[in-house]
Amino acid sequence: MNDHLYDHRRLGRELGLFDTDPLMGAGLPYWLPDGAVVRHVLEEYVREVERAAGYRHVYSPVLGKRELYEISGHWSHYGDDMFPPMRLGGEEVVLRPSLCPHHALIYRSRSRSYRELPLRMAELGGMYRSELSGVLGGLTRVRAIQLNDAHVFCTPEQVVAEARAALDLIRRAYDDLGIRAARYRLSLPGGSGKYVADPALWRRATALLEEVLDGVDHDSVEGEAAFYGPKIDVQITDPAGREATLSTVQIDFHQPERFDLHYIGPDGDRHRPVMVHRSVIGSVERAVAHLVETHGGAFPVWLAPVQLVVLPVGDAQEERAHEVVRLAAARGIRAELSGPGHGTLAARVRAARLVPYQAVIGEREAGAGRAAVRLRDGRRPGAVPVDELLERIGVRAGDRGPGLWAAA
Repeated sequence: MNDHLYDHRRLGRELGLFDTDPLMGAGLPYWLPDGAVVRHVLEEYVREVERAAGYRHVYSPVLGKRELYEISGHWSHYGDDMFPPMRLGGEEVVLRPSLCPHHALIYRSRSRSYRELPLRMAELGGMYRSELSGVLGGLTRVRAIQLNDAHVFCTPEQVVAEARAALDLIRRAYDDLGIRAARYRLSLPGGSGKYVADPALWRRATALLEEVLDGVDHDSVEGEAAFYGPKIDVQITDPAGREATLSTVQIDFHQPERFDLHYIGPDGDRHRPVMVHRSVIGSVERAVAHLVETHGGAFPVWLAPVQLVVLPVGDAQEERAHEVVRLAAARGIRAELSGPGHGTLAARVRAARLVPYQAVIGEREAGAGRAAVRLRDGRRPGAVPVDELLERIGVRAGDRGPGLWAAA
């Protein structure tokens, strides 16, 4: 099959998920209604699994004073990828290239005890990177990024367990999303002066990540680390075989030092926490792009922008079809009506080929409270009671299973 068929840039526009406009600028796509549904459901899923894993969510501003990024090290080590500062009175403010400095400030906003650790802080927040126009493309490389980010502040003894738990969370999310990791990469420094000059820091963080990866097949690659520390990168590939990083786990001793973070230990003294950076799905934009290409637009039931399309055979069944849509909405099912005004029944069935469930309502079905069900995979379970159909869809959407025809 032609790889171009699954190019998210073409499919995303064809399916009405996102688009761009020259007046907004390169690398700044906007989300259309169906794409906004996918994004919203994905974001709520991430928040749900993070809450279950003990994370607390915060919001922080997308701007910060230049001084903030000078302290964090972004200004000196990452400045080429940042937007220029803006004058605001006598100060300079910058669009943030990362969320970690903001979370460090939230951590240090009050005194912390060892009893509070690990403190798991998560945010789905915007960040901005001044990418060159030549590397921008669709949703995979953009300038305005919605990042699924989190930082775990913990004691040195807790680091390995927390990093392993983050890796387990990534694996679970990939299973739920129906995607897979191409490989795991231990990303190390090398080849340039962009890295923090602290050999002891790098040795210590690298040894801990190697412990986290014990028993996990992985490659070690120089020159791919964050400027402040090594990281585990979870790599994915698109249909053309191009590789990209989607998820990461990082161990950071640098920023806790720079921001003078501490906690009060059981001995009553101040101790330095370790900062574990982790992102389950990386940027929402890149995650959606990969989901489009992996599933060819046929999203898992729980993630599909439209889960059920109701197709009245003729005008006489439209009222009943509207009622089915209302019943579906009351159960939290995303349903739409495609009536005779949109063409023949065959044409409407073809137009809805990527929708998981089609409910055809003719005269017989309308009178019996049933719907003739067609599944996206070609199966036809036949005419079933509408309540049973909605129950089956609700079960499959709720358990995030891979199949379509769940038991009632």
